[in-house]
Amino acid sequence: MLKIPGYEDGPLVQGTTYLDDPLFWPVHLGSCLRQEEAQRAAFGADWDAAMELYHVLSAEREWPVFSVPLSSGHTIHVVYRNIEGDRGVDYLIHHPAWSAAETFAVDDGHFMGPGMAWPELLSTARQPATEGVGDPDARLLLLFPTLGDARLPDDAAVALTTALTALTLIEETAEVASMLLEDQGQWSPAYWRLADGVCINDGGHSYRNPGNAFALPADRLSEISHALNGREATAQRTSC
Repeated sequence: MLKIPGYEDGPLVQGTTYLDDPLFWPVHLGSCLRQEEAQRAAFGADWDAAMELYHVLSAEREWPVFSVPLSSGHTIHVVYRNIEGDRGVDYLIHHPAWSAAETFAVDDGHFMGPGMAWPELLSTARQPATEGVGDPDARLLLLFPTLGDARLPDDAAVALTTALTALTLIEETAEVASMLLEDQGQWSPAYWRLADGVCINDGGHSYRNPGNAFALPADRLSEISHALNGREATAQRTSC
C-alpha cells in the first residue's frame, strides 16, 4: 500500500495503468468541461464507457495515486479521494525533508485553488523524470485542473492541443483545448505576480494567496514556487 506522509485517509494505490486509457483524460478533466458543448466534444460516443471508468476510479476500495517527480526533489501526488459523499481529487506536494505533504489544490465540490499559473504548469510538465509520470503531455493534462491564470499566453492552446492529440481519442482537440482554457478550474482565473521572487496569486480560494487565512506558510510558498518553476531562477523573472 502506498504511503504519503501526513495523508493517511485511505487505501492508496498506484494509478499509472489508467494513463494508457484514452478515456481517462476526459474523465480526469471532467470538472473543467462544464459546458455541454465541451462534454459532447470531449466524450462523444464514449460517454457510457467513460462513466464506467469514472466509477472504477472513484471506488472506495482503492484510491488511485499519480506521482509527478520534480527536478528539485519534490513530488506532486494526484490522489483520487474516494470517500463516500466526499469524493474529489487532491493535489499534494511533498519533499523528503518535510514531515508531511502539503495540499496546494483540491478539485471537488468544495474546491480550493488555483494551484498553478500557466508558466508553472508548463515548466512542471517538461521537467525530466526517471520514475512516476514522466511523459510531458501526461503531466500537463494530469495537473491541468490546478490551473487558474487570467493571463494566458497566446500559445497555451497549442501545448494543450498537442497533449490532447497525443493521449486522447478526441476528434476536435483544438476546440476542446480552447474550451478547457476558457473554463480552467472550478475557480475564477487568478492574477499571479512575483513577491520577493515568489509566485503568488489573488485567488480567494487559493492556498498560494498569502492574503488568505488558510494560505500555506511563507517558507512553503517560496519552496513550492521554486520547485514548480524547475531550474529557472524565479527571482530573476519579472512575472510568474
